[in-house]
Amino acid sequence: MKRREFIKKATLTSAGAMIAPYILPSGRLFAPTGTQIAPHVVLVMYAGGLRNQETVDQLYLSQSQYTWNPTPSLNVTGNIMPNMLSGAAPTSKVVYGVGTSGNTPISPILSTPIQSQGVLFKEVNAIAAGHYGGSIALLQGNTNLAQPLLERPKTPTIFEFLRKHGGYKATDTWFIGNTLTNSVPLYNHSGHKDYGAKYGANMFIPGVTFGNQGDQFLKDAKIYHPQNELSPMYKMKYFLDNSYENLTSNNVLDTVGNTEAEKQQIKNFMRTMFQKKQAGTVIRPPQGGNDASTVGYALEVMKEFKPAVTVIKIDGPDVCHSNFTSYLRAIHAADHAIGYMWNYIQTQIPDMANETIFIATPDCGRNLNPNPILDRENNFRAFDHSDANTRRVFTLMAGKSITNEPDKATGPLSSTSPLNTDAAITVGHILGIEQEMLSSGFLHSQSQSLIRKL
Repeated sequence: MKRREFIKKATLTSAGAMIAPYILPSGRLFAPTGTQIAPHVVLVMYAGGLRNQETVDQLYLSQSQYTWNPTPSLNVTGNIMPNMLSGAAPTSKVVYGVGTSGNTPISPILSTPIQSQGVLFKEVNAIAAGHYGGSIALLQGNTNLAQPLLERPKTPTIFEFLRKHGGYKATDTWFIGNTLTNSVPLYNHSGHKDYGAKYGANMFIPGVTFGNQGDQFLKDAKIYHPQNELSPMYKMKYFLDNSYENLTSNNVLDTVGNTEAEKQQIKNFMRTMFQKKQAGTVIRPPQGGNDASTVGYALEVMKEFKPAVTVIKIDGPDVCHSNFTSYLRAIHAADHAIGYMWNYIQTQIPDMANETIFIATPDCGRNLNPNPILDRENNFRAFDHSDANTRRVFTLMAGKSITNEPDKATGPLSSTSPLNTDAAITVGHILGIEQEMLSSGFLHSQSQSLIRKL
């Protein structure tokens, strides 16, 4: 082969891969052995660390601020998640909404809260107290407490289980992240030698892929000519290398790729997204910041690909480390985004309407006692995540074949409470690979599908 021809072919191949670098191959090995309960699952990693006190306990300020500053105006309870949970809103000291000082709650989108449509597990044991440990527990069904940051999960994720054992193709599995910081870009597959990238999920980080840098380097979604257009090629490579530098230990992207048909569909989807962004027509909940944008792009993915599983990571509440007022607003805004998403699936995506199961659970909780930081707006105390209260989280589930049940596990957290590691096996159960996952030896010994606990 002549040198020029070799360079041309190699460069075209590289440029094509760089259009959407984190796209994984389709490979159908087996058919699921179990009965599929629903063809679609949406798992919301309600990340950032949420205290049960402000969420499912609906204590609002009573046990977060009043306990340490017994001012009557702070002894207020109420529900700040009206789309997800049943219960009356606080009647005073409203600071979690929009408008002046947050005094205007966002109107609920759902006339019936998701809790009243499905089941709420109010006391779930979050095995890990940190965000990364909690998140990968949701995705891989075990704890791996020795798992270091900035390294891929050691055992298979739900994406890999589905693709290897269930025969699901690459565009059936999606991870929609909210940032490229920390370990978030590592969630879509493990580093296990028998699984890994070839069985992982497609991934978008909307704020990067479709952000200002994406506008500059990816918007045209074209193949560049190797002789005449080297400059934009190198700019694209630089953008991707720097954006995804932590995806592997040696800062080199895995060799990945969909089938040709899937690659073309994703390329067309990306082109459409840039056009919709320019026109201001990308799906987006009416209120909210980065979490709302992430949910909106996730809906665009669902509308286009109708995935078997879509995992969405949001993390606005993580601001609780230093600003409790902003934490309350982030919880409320994310509830709005989730209500919008559930309504949109039922009314605007016919293939998924009444055919989808929704699961939402935090990655971890928050401490019982506050840290010394007061926010400027209300002098509210902030909370970190390290003590036993951090183990208290919830799981909310609704959708096809999930009947409304009384609240589950409402007593104190105990050894018999559900685990956050149950999320992965629950997704596998819904999509027909429960037994394959249980037989793999990779799950926590007490992990069980939440559907088995109804």
